[in-house]
Amino acid sequence: MTSRYRLYIGETLPILLVFLGCLFLPPRATALQVTGLYDHLIAVNNESDAERNRAIREAFEAVVLKVTGEHRWLEHPSIEQALENAQSYVEGISYSSEMVTLEVTPNPDSTLPPILAPRVERRFIEVNFAASLIDQLLASANIPVWTSNRPSVLVWMALQNAEGERKMLTVEANQQIVSYIQNFAEQRAIPIIFPVLDFEDRRNLSVDAVWGLEDSSIIEASERYGADSILTGRLYFTASGELVGLWQFIFQGETQIFDGFDEDLNAYLHAPLDRITSQLASYFSLIPEAATQQIVRLQVEGIRNLSAYSALLSYVSGLGLVDSVVIAALDGERLELELGLVGDSGQLFELIALDRDLLPIQSSQSGARGVLHYRWTR
Repeated sequence: MTSRYRLYIGETLPILLVFLGCLFLPPRATALQVTGLYDHLIAVNNESDAERNRAIREAFEAVVLKVTGEHRWLEHPSIEQALENAQSYVEGISYSSEMVTLEVTPNPDSTLPPILAPRVERRFIEVNFAASLIDQLLASANIPVWTSNRPSVLVWMALQNAEGERKMLTVEANQQIVSYIQNFAEQRAIPIIFPVLDFEDRRNLSVDAVWGLEDSSIIEASERYGADSILTGRLYFTASGELVGLWQFIFQGETQIFDGFDEDLNAYLHAPLDRITSQLASYFSLIPEAATQQIVRLQVEGIRNLSAYSALLSYVSGLGLVDSVVIAALDGERLELELGLVGDSGQLFELIALDRDLLPIQSSQSGARGVLHYRWTR
């Protein structure tokens, strides 16, 4: 979507000043900015035309799912029709291969190391789709787009075996569960965080508190991670092999609890992950071309030097619903911008809240003269 955004530099500062500032622009260090939304890597058996066409179709579906965040849009007539001509949206392809070692864990609750199979060579094709063409397709179909600024999800899990023993989910002991969640996060382009479970975590949050879905304790222990949402699960492995449990999702001050039951571990994990991803996508997605542009003013304190000035302009112009940026005023360390949005100021407020770079001053949603007031903290 970035191809549609325009950065207008007013007459307050020379363009040369902006260019020089970009030369020492600090790197953007945030787990909330996802990449690769319009690219997809997929395994292939060979480099035949038939196999390439199959891979392009599957990659097209994967990209639409990442960009929209919801499975239901794959059934939209416009998407189904475009799928028949998926090659016309391709910008480039490349083949690669690597040696991989297959791992098999007999029991996801087992603490035994995974069984390693012989190393095998796998071929892959990376399909790069033209972002502008995908965006045009979605906009013409009035399908909302989820921009690259995405909320993070902190995942806590407590596991109980048939003997009643409980333990916290860890990367070392529960590789099958962690790997599935990590693969889901990559496929859906959503930042998922696992707690480190160090002394501080274990002191602040017991396995019984996680099992009991004690939201106040969970929220307090999660503060150190600065996550935008929290998914907590408890999973019981029955003696008959069934998976039974409860899930709790905390987002925007609201707590939801839903149950889970399955005989397959991947299906058990997929259901809550898909549910919360669809919820987040529905909350943050927008239809840029269908929205009426709204002009808002953004006043930012703390612009102390050229680097901060350039970093702020780069950050604001990269926000998903910002279509244009005009410098309205510059007074010392205060910079005032006029933003053209393809959404509304409420959506902008929510989008900025996902990051840590702008700290709201007073009431940013109802400030004087409709100005959103922030302090630059990077």
